[in-house]
Amino acid sequence: MKSSQLSIGDAAARFDLPTHVLRHWEDVGLLRPVRDGGDRRRYGDDDLVRIAVIVRSKRAGMSLEQIGVLLDEKAPERHRVLEEHIADLEQRMADMERSRRMTEHALRCTAHDITTCPRFRSIMAEVVAGTGRWRDAEPPPGAEPWLVAPVESRIPSTDGGEGRRSPASGR
Repeated sequence: MKSSQLSIGDAAARFDLPTHVLRHWEDVGLLRPVRDGGDRRRYGDDDLVRIAVIVRSKRAGMSLEQIGVLLDEKAPERHRVLEEHIADLEQRMADMERSRRMTEHALRCTAHDITTCPRFRSIMAEVVAGTGRWRDAEPPPGAEPWLVAPVESRIPSTDGGEGRRSPASGR
């Protein structure tokens, strides 16, 4: 990737960012663009790579402080920050998996109001009671198989039974 020195507007446009974001990142020390004779910021290839790393890291949930450590070759806490971020990503992925399972159940449940479904309410029981967090990705031994069975294979219902989808109707 070879580019000429870009203006702040062109660099921001390349990443679909407002220019004030690049100025802020410079203010907090994440960017150090060179200045031309008119004291205008000029962004070269190395700056664009840094911007790409910042954008990707922000989308991955990292704070600007964490990104600063990531980009600082002399930061002694770099590995600690990255290990903490990996743990955070793992927790968020587990939360997303629980949300996916809950949504899959809601999709197949015959109850129009999902909060009236006994099986759905059992998923929420620990949270509602204040005794637990969202259930783990794998159900406890003896738990209903619909918690982890593939979407196509089951339809939990509010009447306590399970059925298969009719290929023609999708229900």
